[in-house]
Amino acid sequence: MKNLRLAVLLSGSGTTLENFFVLKEQGKLPAEVALVIGSRPDAYGLKRAKARGVPTAVVERKRFVLPEEFSEAIFAALEPVKPDLVCLAGFLSLLKIPPAYEHRVINIHPALLPSFGGKGYYGNKVHEAVLKAGCKVAGCTVHFVDNEYDHGPIIAQRSVPVLESDSTERLAQRVQEAEREVYPEVIRLFAAGRLKVEGRKVRILPE
Repeated sequence: MKNLRLAVLLSGSGTTLENFFVLKEQGKLPAEVALVIGSRPDAYGLKRAKARGVPTAVVERKRFVLPEEFSEAIFAALEPVKPDLVCLAGFLSLLKIPPAYEHRVINIHPALLPSFGGKGYYGNKVHEAVLKAGCKVAGCTVHFVDNEYDHGPIIAQRSVPVLESDSTERLAQRVQEAEREVYPEVIRLFAAGRLKVEGRKVRILPE
């Protein structure tokens, strides 16, 4: 299994990034975080990276008018580290993926796509919508990123029950627990070369 060079893009607290660090230290993640990019200079995830000696960069979304310009700046910042895989971890901006990075950028979304995805569906807004709709199950989805919000080919999903007593916070906690399991699983599959994209479908190849 290849040891990957990861780049992580984030906009907020960096809890997913922290999970990567912990798993790496435990020998459970075949990847080294080579660079963390924040779309906001105050993103706490940047502090988490700096505390572990990981290089960081800031590419502020608000400095760019068009998503294409923002995306070009992001991938220009990535180029010196030559990442094998780019992981979105609470990254709230739309990206336009250049051909060289096709099927090398993945994201985790806190819902079972294609439901509750797209512009405006992020964080607790997703869980609030799930509860309002009366869903009996919720969950998370890891997918390849394309040029639309929450749209690329689905790699893996993990479901959790929605309980009668759930608040937004309790449901969010349950989904986040699932996220901490399934996102690293997908990274391990990618490192092992076991993901094959066929149109809108992703096949998981045998070992």
